[in-house]
Amino acid sequence: MNWVATCCFFLGVTTVLCSLDFTYHDNKAVENYLKAINKNYSSITYLHSIGASVAGNQLWVLVIGLHPSHHMIGIPEMKYVANMHGNEVVGRELMLHLIEYLVTSYKTDMVISQLINNTRIHIMPSMNPDGFDASVQDCYGIIGRTNKNGYDLNRNFPDAFDLNPNPIQPETRAVMDWINNENFVLSANFHGGAVVASYPYDNANSENNEISPDNDFFKNLATLYATNHANMHQGVQCLNTAIFPNGITNGYLWYPVRGGMQDYNYIYGQCFEITIELSCCKYPDASMLSEFWSENKVALIEYIKQVHKGVKGQVFDLLGYPIPNAIVEVKDRNHIKPYKTNSNGEYYLLLLPGVYTVIVSASGVSTLQTVNIKESQNLYAMKQDFLLHLPTSSVNSHLQICTLLSFLSTILVIFCT
Repeated sequence: MNWVATCCFFLGVTTVLCSLDFTYHDNKAVENYLKAINKNYSSITYLHSIGASVAGNQLWVLVIGLHPSHHMIGIPEMKYVANMHGNEVVGRELMLHLIEYLVTSYKTDMVISQLINNTRIHIMPSMNPDGFDASVQDCYGIIGRTNKNGYDLNRNFPDAFDLNPNPIQPETRAVMDWINNENFVLSANFHGGAVVASYPYDNANSENNEISPDNDFFKNLATLYATNHANMHQGVQCLNTAIFPNGITNGYLWYPVRGGMQDYNYIYGQCFEITIELSCCKYPDASMLSEFWSENKVALIEYIKQVHKGVKGQVFDLLGYPIPNAIVEVKDRNHIKPYKTNSNGEYYLLLLPGVYTVIVSASGVSTLQTVNIKESQNLYAMKQDFLLHLPTSSVNSHLQICTLLSFLSTILVIFCT
């Protein structure tokens, strides 16, 4: 065996251009593959761990973008998360093939190149590596579903509707911190056991029904994925599951989920997330993986593009400084937790084409603007900045904070260099 074949063997990939094989990769093979991708495509990738599992397995995330290691103003962030139920394994492999497709298509495929240049794409192949280690090849079983402590990670997030008494697990905490530290706008997480795209809410109570303020956009997201999937839109029925018209469903109407990641992203993270069920069989034979990739490839790419819908911009004060934590909401679709600008004064609102009134407020001052969002074929959301006439005291206070942050940033640069 020559050195190329040896390298590919240990990475779990084939020798034909050392491309990823359609087989199941254990946690070490996944890690090695991600490190190899990061090494060979260092200009557009950034590999990091957001934390560790109960057993100490790293929760790897590969970021793909023109500036992969850090956020850039105006560049939206999106993520894919797979294998949070350790025995639901198809998404785990699809993420590896998606990574390969994206990096190898850069500068040769115009659409993919534009997507990478204008988006920061985060991909986590496995949120539950311990569960994967424990799982067995079984279509309908539960062995490996939970983390090593026996907790279902998709019932472990803080819930806006019901108290969730379960102790937050290391994997859950890592993802929560990840969400809080980034500026995610769009997300999807991948499961198995059905073939459907499910959208928020996953839970509800007497005061809040299952219909979210952004129900129109969520239904459009789910429909877009199902329509671009080879057969999801046909309403595939699996054993012991309902028939899903057009391949989509509201999560709560399917069955309530308390402590789900989907609702946590949307309510607490200002990130639109849907749940995509990829296969009737949770852990199918590896011979089917090529078919699953073919079924989902177009949908995965088209979904990423949706992060560029709607309107985005920054909120500034009279001196031209960006205002963090300004509330930016669309009239008549207020969120449970108001959506706010980030530390750069940025906001991103995913909206379908139409006319909307955007209301911006901070320090007791508000302004509103009517925006007309039109259908766009490019990867640029409509840009709309806002100027808030803050009281003089607030402007001075804000100026002092900005000056301090600028000073600290300068000191860090000097120290680190």
